[in-house]
Amino acid sequence: MMKPAIATLLAGAALLATPASAQDADDWTGFYVGGQLGYGLRTGGNNETILFDTNLDGAYGDTVNTSGNTNAFSPGFCDEAANGPTPADGCDGDRNGLEGGVHAGFDFQTGGGFVIGGVVDYTRTRLRDSVSAFSTTPARYTMTRRLRDVMTIRARAGFASGRTLFYATGGLAYGNVRNSFTTSNAANSFTDNGNEHGWGYVLGGGIERKLGSNFSVGVQYLYRTVDAGDYVVRAGPGTAPLTNPFRIVNPNGTDFSRSRDNFTSHGVQLTASYRF
Repeated sequence: MMKPAIATLLAGAALLATPASAQDADDWTGFYVGGQLGYGLRTGGNNETILFDTNLDGAYGDTVNTSGNTNAFSPGFCDEAANGPTPADGCDGDRNGLEGGVHAGFDFQTGGGFVIGGVVDYTRTRLRDSVSAFSTTPARYTMTRRLRDVMTIRARAGFASGRTLFYATGGLAYGNVRNSFTTSNAANSFTDNGNEHGWGYVLGGGIERKLGSNFSVGVQYLYRTVDAGDYVVRAGPGTAPLTNPFRIVNPNGTDFSRSRDNFTSHGVQLTASYRF
């Protein structure tokens, strides 16, 4: 589904880049509002793992050992959502999908065709990013985060060739991240510290073309990364005995955390704007 969507957007970009005749030249100075629709692709999760803090001192990277002093998580990890309690059950891919939102901005064009400006946008997404651990019990432990929406505040600068504008853009990003945890372990209790909001940055570029004096359409690419925060899950006592691997070092349990703090994604979007 992703490839046809991107192919459509790239075809739109080629159309927008068609040279304009001299009489079509126009001034890009002014305010504008509009919307964007495109496809989001999550990235950056390769080789992610779950880290452990067995003595609850806030430092992660401890090994969770069984009562026989063997690594309880020797079966390993996968950077997706586990389908079952063993690595042989496989893992599901992280979710990409359509995204859309609104934007508002201002451009100023100099005499030489150089255009500078700023834009604020809000985009609703459906991106999902999971990582799983497998224990020797066997059991699965999956930490999932979803980027529900993201707002960016960006500068943009480029060159206008008649009614076609080529630009680069970059600035701040602010994301709303929803966290969740699932496991097949029914012995321990599990609590977490909830959802997160985080700042980050955005970089990209695009092409925009005027259709008349008050309407423009375009296509843009954005790379976004936001700090997803320190999502922590505690494996507590539950009904597990003191010989339980999560309680051997500290009877209160063991904390889990993801090895990557950032949620990164690519977005390819069609834009439409009304210019005042």
